[in-house]
Amino acid sequence: MATACLWACCVASGALAQTPTTASTPRLNEADWTACLQRLQAPAQQSGVSVQTWQSLVSPLAPDASVLEKLDNQPEFKTPIWDYLAGLVDEERIAQGQQLLKEHQSTLARVQQAYGVDAATVVAVWGVESNFGQSFGRYPLVQALGTLSCFGRRQAFFQKELFATLRIAQGGHVAPEDLVGSWAGAFGHTQFMPTTYERLAVDFDGDGKRNLTRSIPDALASTAHFLQKASWQSGLAWGVEVALPASYPLQHTGRQQKKPASAWAESGLRLANGSPLTQVFAPSTPLGLIVPAAAIAQAGLGRGPAFLVSRNFDALYSYNAAESYGLAIAHLSDRLRGMEPFASAWPTNDLGLSRQQRRELQTLLTLRGHEIGAIDGMLGEKSRAAIRAEQTRLGQPSTGRAGQLLLKALQPDSAKQ
Repeated sequence: MATACLWACCVASGALAQTPTTASTPRLNEADWTACLQRLQAPAQQSGVSVQTWQSLVSPLAPDASVLEKLDNQPEFKTPIWDYLAGLVDEERIAQGQQLLKEHQSTLARVQQAYGVDAATVVAVWGVESNFGQSFGRYPLVQALGTLSCFGRRQAFFQKELFATLRIAQGGHVAPEDLVGSWAGAFGHTQFMPTTYERLAVDFDGDGKRNLTRSIPDALASTAHFLQKASWQSGLAWGVEVALPASYPLQHTGRQQKKPASAWAESGLRLANGSPLTQVFAPSTPLGLIVPAAAIAQAGLGRGPAFLVSRNFDALYSYNAAESYGLAIAHLSDRLRGMEPFASAWPTNDLGLSRQQRRELQTLLTLRGHEIGAIDGMLGEKSRAAIRAEQTRLGQPSTGRAGQLLLKALQPDSAKQ
């Protein structure tokens, strides 16, 4: 895992970056916590963490049980892709990203020259990972990673990330108070995990520090460096939407099941607009076929958009290993370049909501007397409880999911208030 999903997960799940402890949150044994920290101090020192750093940053902490609830709940794997993309690739993010492309044009040009990754792709990662620096996360990294190092599964993995976090603070590149991020340890504008930071973060503004929280040039260049090391090929498209014959078998699809573009063309695949694949790819280019919604398509609504993807999609996938995540980055980068939305419709009669539509839904719920907190487009538990109540009242399945059908059903009610 190169990064841990933050903004992408929040948009998909409607959860804020920090979840308060609830009655269902497990209680952690203080004696176990103390014993664990004592046990970890020696290997931390062996990894380069000083006694002073450990005592100042780790010893005073209490564990945070809320991070354990998130350990097995990454929304990329559970949220319908039409919901996931609706909140990540919306008109707000496209407009803001295009503005930032202009604002940081000089830096992005230098980044592309240095690492071979185009500006739109780098800015798309920035937008999906932290909403262009507006949502870094609110978990103190040392506390979150310390908890995950002592409780739950994958403790060895999180111990390495904890030690790396302490070395970053110790080295003076990022101030300890700025080491705040996702529940799993990702931080900064483009949400690097600490060990990834140590390997790939770069000082691009020349101030002697690799600071992914305070320096946009450092963050953008480090992101491009990551993709370069993940075998990004300059000038190669991440992929294309294709027109898939209705009877085309899907048994052997997947980004890793690559065939030359010429072989896909011989199988009848063309670009979504009907043009030949050779308009985008050389005949020998290895491509894999993905059909993200085929497994969850509603009856009679087709299989949804299909894509042939290149090694550059694999590089995006490696940033946070989920095809939906890779597709969000890829599609946002295309929209930042001025390209159109997907040609094929998602196979559902209840599409997801953009962030503006989620704020509208929250407003409508508030007008109906529900207490949901801030109108911010982030559908947390209070919003979901209100959604379930309204779904029950309307005779809809009480799922707590926000979709177009619920929004439209509530819009007439708001006019009567």
